[in-house]
Amino acid sequence: MSLTIKPILPRFGAEVSGVDISQPLDAATQAQVIGAMNDWGVCVYRNTGLDNESHIAFSRIFGHLEKAPARAGALPRHGHRELFDAGNLDANGEINRDPSAIQYRKGDRLWHTDSSFMPLRSAYSLLLAYKVPSKGGETWFADTRSAYEDLPQSMKDRIDGRTGEHSLWWSRKLAGADISEEEIDSRLKAQHPLVHVHAGSGRKTLYVAAHLRDIVGMDREEGRKLIRELIEWATQPQYVFSVKWNAGDLVIWDNLASMHRGGEFDYLNEKRDMRRTTVREAPAPDEADDPFSDLFKTMPAPVSPAPAA
Repeated sequence: MSLTIKPILPRFGAEVSGVDISQPLDAATQAQVIGAMNDWGVCVYRNTGLDNESHIAFSRIFGHLEKAPARAGALPRHGHRELFDAGNLDANGEINRDPSAIQYRKGDRLWHTDSSFMPLRSAYSLLLAYKVPSKGGETWFADTRSAYEDLPQSMKDRIDGRTGEHSLWWSRKLAGADISEEEIDSRLKAQHPLVHVHAGSGRKTLYVAAHLRDIVGMDREEGRKLIRELIEWATQPQYVFSVKWNAGDLVIWDNLASMHRGGEFDYLNEKRDMRRTTVREAPAPDEADDPFSDLFKTMPAPVSPAPAA
């Protein structure tokens, strides 16, 4: 079975067809699917026929699946903790109008990389559409590999070897949540290089975006100015495209080679049912791994409780 690849930008993003990903794939086809991700960073599969179970099964091709936070006395809405809710619905499948949940989700409209605030990062995200709004709700992607390659050498020299400190609660503050710097200081943070070599392609890439709060060893204001400059550089039109969703579409993106953000839609009046599996970067932890339950046990008041998982 051979994949058909239709590039979206010259160096980034592709629509992929010619394979039924709702069925088990042989080793050669799995290798092609992974190879397409290494080449293009984001792959769009239309009208997949996937359901919860086949979505999870296909995702395991890429590695260890993260689990959504456990909630005391509540079962996951979809019956599988491997599925994260990425829409605007509550545990009963109705529009979630809880002000804290709405505030939490505002951070998703900022350019970000999934789980950069964790010590072991998310590698791949696989988002499947079940119900989409009639207008808006697209997802935007930015090519951090090409953006790095096109940087002036003076900027490459300035940032290579630098380390960034990431926090989930920093991105929520940027999105308008009333969270103090002191509270962010007291919560989980993770450090990662500003530039790393993408394992699947051997290309250097930026690792920045909204969870990135500070640059280690740099004056705070100077560091935050630099972070903004890098995000603005990487989100210029030549590095960016959007995906308009239809029910049944799956988009896979490599968090270690891209940034993404959600588009606006009529959140309070239109349902958006999106379910995401997320693959942890290697080395894969064991099956007892459950860091998100610990992370969400206590949350800052403006964004508590989080949307149902």
